[in-house]
Amino acid sequence: MMTGPSTLRFGSFLLALPMFAVLAQPAQAQSVTPGFAADYSLTDLGPVSGVPVFYGGLTFKAGDPGKILIGGLANEAGGLIYEASVVRGIDSHITGFSGTAAAIGTVGTYNDGGVVYGPGGVLFTSQWPVNKLGQTKPGNTSEDKVIDLAPLGVAASHSALNFVPAGFGGAGQMKLVSWAGGEFYRAIYAPDGSGTFDISSVTQIDLDTTTPGVVDTLPGGPEGFVYITAGSPGFSANAMLLSEFSTGKIVAYDLDSEGNPLVVTRRELVIDLQGAEGAAIDPLTGDFLFSTFGATGGDHVVVLRGFTELPPGLPEPASALLLAAGLAGLMLQRRKAGA
Repeated sequence: MMTGPSTLRFGSFLLALPMFAVLAQPAQAQSVTPGFAADYSLTDLGPVSGVPVFYGGLTFKAGDPGKILIGGLANEAGGLIYEASVVRGIDSHITGFSGTAAAIGTVGTYNDGGVVYGPGGVLFTSQWPVNKLGQTKPGNTSEDKVIDLAPLGVAASHSALNFVPAGFGGAGQMKLVSWAGGEFYRAIYAPDGSGTFDISSVTQIDLDTTTPGVVDTLPGGPEGFVYITAGSPGFSANAMLLSEFSTGKIVAYDLDSEGNPLVVTRRELVIDLQGAEGAAIDPLTGDFLFSTFGATGGDHVVVLRGFTELPPGLPEPASALLLAAGLAGLMLQRRKAGA
């Protein structure tokens, strides 16, 4: 029987259910809320072969829209990041996974909801419950640097991160969040001369300045989050999508001028999930993918479709190259199927 941090997280999740008035729901109960249901749809892609529960965060492999990276055995010392191949169907939307995922070396100890690429192609991985941040340089199969966030003032424990994209207020800033308190931070970082990055300071952000004397945090047990460009149905301005682990929801926030979420603007997109964990945007379609942790029947990857804008901060030439690569991969898959 597992008795490590994953069990502790899952146990905390179960205990938190009455607090958030959430009842256990089967996977098929997940749904898009009425305000978005006319424009968005959910597709459960199922489990990823070869990736052990519990699932952590996920992202698309840099430069390769045919593969995702996803955490397995999340929150455990033996946790790893796995590389899995996706299958694309009509209009390049992901319909499932092929083959068996393989670990990328020893990267991913204590992995949690944050698995993202940062400057220089460095892979950043959040570590819960040890409150640390791992960094892996391109092509390497073990973490090159691990930063202890506790001395910098980050509440136990850090769970996810992302970088504000180009074209957004606060572009380039590193943002961190902690589970379960929902503390949201800006981290000041700089190259350390060896291909990774130092963090010199971390500042907690007040997410509602209309409540003097109170530093407001994110509700719902925040995990992975991404930034989306204005223009998709229901999004007239740039926004953030966030996986709420404790409530089992995907929510959206408007942003302030520095790329921070405004808690008073919280809107629910997807409800009745179990342990919403990771967050990623498909570079070819703009679809939102997220992983689950501790779901009845096993952890899955789920996709929310309906976004009409490609990921923010991606220059048009790069978009064209990624699209070409994705179409080429799709043609190869079809040829293999035909053979």
